[in-house]
Amino acid sequence: MIKLTKFVALLIVFVSIAEGILAQSSTTGANVITTAVPFLSITPDSRAGGMGDAGVATTPDINSQHWNPAKYAFIESDMGVGISYSPWLRALVDDINLAYLAGYKKLDDQQVLSASLRYFSLGDIIFTNEYATEIGQQSPNEFAIDIAYTRLLSETFSGAVAVRYIRSDLTGGQLINGVPSYAGNSFAADVAFYYYNEFRVGRKDNIFSAGINIQNIGSKISYTEGEVKDFIPTNLKLGVNYTTEVDNYNSFSFTFDINKLLVPTPKVDTLSGGEGQVITGSGFSSDKSVIAGIFSSFSDAPGGLSEELQEITLSAGVEYWYNKQFAIRGGYFYENENKGNRKFVTVGAGLKLNVFALDFSYLIPTVRNHPLENTLRFTLSFDVDAFSDQR
Repeated sequence: MIKLTKFVALLIVFVSIAEGILAQSSTTGANVITTAVPFLSITPDSRAGGMGDAGVATTPDINSQHWNPAKYAFIESDMGVGISYSPWLRALVDDINLAYLAGYKKLDDQQVLSASLRYFSLGDIIFTNEYATEIGQQSPNEFAIDIAYTRLLSETFSGAVAVRYIRSDLTGGQLINGVPSYAGNSFAADVAFYYYNEFRVGRKDNIFSAGINIQNIGSKISYTEGEVKDFIPTNLKLGVNYTTEVDNYNSFSFTFDINKLLVPTPKVDTLSGGEGQVITGSGFSSDKSVIAGIFSSFSDAPGGLSEELQEITLSAGVEYWYNKQFAIRGGYFYENENKGNRKFVTVGAGLKLNVFALDFSYLIPTVRNHPLENTLRFTLSFDVDAFSDQR
C-alpha cells in the first residue's frame, strides 16, 4: 500500500480552499459543491483578477478565451498572444503555480480562431511505502488545451464554440491503497454569446455589453478503472458591462457577473428529533448523466430554492483608463458562507504600450485565507498586429 503523505495533504489543502470545503467544518448547514479538476475554475489572467474575477461581459482582450470567446469578434487587433502566471498556495509551498497561454487570429471581419493552454503544476511529490521508505518522486500536474471558433452574427451580436481536452495526472501511476491509478482524461465544450453596442451620449462615447458562457460541458473524469467518476466543473457565467468616457483621456468601466456551477448538489444527512435517525436529503445521485446533472442543478438542492440561490457567486469590478495606456482596477467577489464562504477584494493595474501590455493583480481575502493571498499575479500580452505595423 502506498502512502502519499505530502501529496494527499497538499491536495486536500488545494481542493479545500479552491472549492470552499473548509466551510463545512465552520459553518452550520454548509453543503459545498465540489468537482474534479477545479483548476479549470481558477481565474487565469490579471485583468479579470483585478476586478473581482469578473470578465464574461468586459470589453474584449487577449484572454477572452477563458471568459467568453465570443468577445473576440469585436477585438480591434487582427492577432494577439498573451501569457499569465499565478503562484498558488505560496504561503505554504513555493512550487505550485498556474500558467496560462492564450492567443487569437482573425480570419476575416466576421470570423476568429483562438486557442489556449492552461497548465497547473502541483510541484514535486515524494512517494513512500508503508515503511516510510521513499520509492520515487513525481510531479503531479493538470492541463487543458482548447480551441474556439467565433463568428459575428450581427453588428452587435456574436457567438462562439470552444472544444477542450483535459488531462489530470495526480499520482504518476502509483498504487492507491493497492489499486492502480491513472491520469484522468475528459473532453468538454463551451457555448458563448456576446452583445456589444457602442453609442454616444452627450458627445461622449459609451459601450454597453453583455455576455453568457456555458463552460465545460463534458464527460466525467476518473482516476481508476472503477465505475466511480466525478463531474468536471460545468459552469454558467452571465454578466453585463458599461463603459463610459469622461473626456478624451479618461474612461471608466463597471462590470458585474453572476456564476453558478451546473453540477448536482450533494446530498446531506441530518438527524431527526435528536433520536439518531438519519434522514438523507434530496441532493444528487452519483449515477446521473452530465446532461441530467446540468438540468437538475437548478432544482436539486436539499434546501430548496433558498439553497439554490446560495449557489450563485457574485463578482463586481471597476476599471479606470487614462489615455488608453494606464489602468487601475478594483473588485469584489462574494460566495455564500454555506457554499464555500470565499469573499475577497481585488486590486490591479495595467500598462499598455503600442506592442506590449502588462497587467498585475493582487487579492485581499476578507473572511479567511485564500491560496492567492499576498500573491502578485501578472499577464504579459503581445499585439502581433501592432508589431507588424511598426516593421
